Amino acid sequence: MSWSLVFTDQYEKRALRFLKRHPELEKQYLKTLQLLEANPFHPSLRLHPLSGRLSGLHSVSINLSYRITLEFLIDGQDIVPVNVGDHDTVY
Repeated sequence: MSWSLVFTDQYEKRALRFLKRHPELEKQYLKTLQLLEANPFHPSLRLHPLSGRLSGLHSVSINLSYRITLEFLIDGQDIVPVNVGDHDTVY
């Protein structure tokens, strides 16, 4: 099964801002994206659906403190990142 990441302009701006604030996380962030594209169900990503006002989105972990929220479009095999940041920022 082949997955593809689809980056919106809005997400790219958020990601650049995130990496500017946290340059020490760049390697972990890029590894998370690579793993997400290769196998979004890998246990280390801790993929889970969100509820409440973020219902319809999913979250994966960069590390214990930082997350990426995303639309997980299973029909089209597309993964669309929505936001990146610490727990309070993305939720």
